Amino acid sequence: MILEAVAFYFFAGVCVTSALAVIIARNPVRSVLFLILSFCSAAALFILLGAEFLGLILIVVYVGAVAVLFLFVVMMLDIDFTELRSGLLNYLPVGALVGFILLIELILVFLITLTPGTTTPKAPSPPLHTTPNTNAIGEILYTDYFFLFQIAGVILLVAMIGAIVLTLRPPVQRKGLPPAEQIARSPSDSVETRDLVSRRGA
Repeated sequence: MILEAVAFYFFAGVCVTSALAVIIARNPVRSVLFLILSFCSAAALFILLGAEFLGLILIVVYVGAVAVLFLFVVMMLDIDFTELRSGLLNYLPVGALVGFILLIELILVFLITLTPGTTTPKAPSPPLHTTPNTNAIGEILYTDYFFLFQIAGVILLVAMIGAIVLTLRPPVQRKGLPPAEQIARSPSDSVETRDLVSRRGA
């Protein structure tokens, strides 16, 4: 029990610290690396809670695909982050207000959970000793939350189409001749011979 508590506080501290480092770090590559560390710590917390499927999915999907894609994009694109951060002070009051509201909500939730009699523990449905973790997630996701799951899929589809539309550029008209015309050209069409007088231009 003591070992589980030590592991929980360790991974939770690493997760919170790396999440703060994602925002504070000035180098975007280091920021993405801290994001990967935060994902790994959150996956360890899921495994400690007995949700090993969610922990492995977090590592495979977010660490293996999303975070690595972020890292490649940041390293390959020549983005001027100094110019992007120049307008940060304009949005600082709104961001501070939203952060303060979220902090108040978290404190209220924490105080409610500490008050005796306000929360009643609920048995997991279906029971953990009869149904594996993956089957339990599938049963709840595709029965109770099926409609919300489909809405999330539609939102992701619309976001993907919007990203494609925003980044699509019209084809550039290049100057050139069709290959058939290039092959059919004769030397007389391309080369012109002239008799030049000495000390005078063409």
